[in-house]
Amino acid sequence: MLIMGLLLLLLVILSLLDIRLGSVRITFSEMLRHLGGSATLSEQKLIILSKFRLPRLATALLAGAALPVCGLQMQTLFRNPLAGPYVLGISSGASFGAAMVVLGAGATGIVATWNLALAAWLGAGTVMLLLLFVSLRIRDVMTILILGIMFSSGLGAVISIMQYFSQASALKSFVIWSMGSLGNVTGSQLNIMTWAILPVLLISFTYAKVLNGLMLGEEYAVTMGIRILRTRIIIFATTSILAGTITAFCGPIGFIGIAVPHVARFILRQSDHRLLIPSTMLTGMVVLVLSDIISQLPGTERVLPINAVTSLIGIPVVIWLVILNRKAHSV
Repeated sequence: MLIMGLLLLLLVILSLLDIRLGSVRITFSEMLRHLGGSATLSEQKLIILSKFRLPRLATALLAGAALPVCGLQMQTLFRNPLAGPYVLGISSGASFGAAMVVLGAGATGIVATWNLALAAWLGAGTVMLLLLFVSLRIRDVMTILILGIMFSSGLGAVISIMQYFSQASALKSFVIWSMGSLGNVTGSQLNIMTWAILPVLLISFTYAKVLNGLMLGEEYAVTMGIRILRTRIIIFATTSILAGTITAFCGPIGFIGIAVPHVARFILRQSDHRLLIPSTMLTGMVVLVLSDIISQLPGTERVLPINAVTSLIGIPVVIWLVILNRKAHSV
């Protein structure tokens, strides 16, 4: 509980810092006086805070909670430390669905917003169904992992062809989207994200005991009364919705899903999913808010793509995992 409290305190500090950063300076004392009612912010600062910085922070919190849970569920289900929505091709499936909307019909207005979300969900769900179909016939997790990478590469090739034949304006929009951003989410998109993510995270938390059973192997899980097929379908469905939603509105955000669960395990020093799921969510929120702060390059007026920052943070963790696994197998 102490670790969870420290993570929560760190998240609050980083969130306040994230809100403060920007070309227009809003100090902590101004925000506190505004919240306390003793003074009000100027109209300009109030618009910046309510229309841009708070939605960006909310997006970072939602994405930071959702993506690591996707990775945690995949790593437990496949019993592979390198499994995750990015590696298994789920994010690529969502990207393909989003590309169909952005490169084909554009993505403006509430109807297109729903189209973008639905297309990303369908794309991610299709890849998950393919993986489910394969996993029913192939027990080797490494083979499933390799097939997921192949699905990702194949969809990437199709997206490249779509980009080649798309119009310049649509291509520019898609390239910017593919770099990842937490600041381009509109109010209506944030509402969709919230209603799509929060209930699914609750479902994932209710499956904590089932995930604990799966860690001991499917044969043992069956003796505990766990229905393997139904569990796989629910985990695949929740992962598709979470990864698809974030990818649709924020673009592909790499390595958060695969790296953060391992960081949470290292901090928590246990594998009980009843504690691991909330700690993974908190750790993911901390990492993504920190990434958002770094991406804004404090002191400058430039903003880095969030995908580049999360990759630079996540890649060393993945390399560390590979080295640890290599040492474990050599002993």
